Amino acid sequence: MGFFEFRRQLEYKTAMRGGQVVVADRFYPSSKTCSACGHRLEALPLVVREWTCPACGVVHDRDLNAATNLKNMAVSSTVSACGEEGAGRTRKSAVKPASVKQEASSRFSQK
Repeated sequence: MGFFEFRRQLEYKTAMRGGQVVVADRFYPSSKTCSACGHRLEALPLVVREWTCPACGVVHDRDLNAATNLKNMAVSSTVSACGEEGAGRTRKSAVKPASVKQEASSRFSQK
């Protein structure tokens, strides 16, 4: 199975389950961006498996840091307010429920 066939199948099966596939750009600097403060290194050779952020001092495992950055990137591209589409792993219903205003009712507020 080629890459594009795999991606198409992944997107199809994810959509069936109400999910969403988020693809990071090939050159997204996930390894060399500090997941704690956002500082980006100019270069990070592949042989370097652990590094310390010069801005905040956090020590990073290269792969765990990259995974954290990719997770954060995916979450930030799918999050929306008030639980609308993209807010979770649920099957899509045939009819989309109306949004509900989320403000305190003046009837119940204390005076």
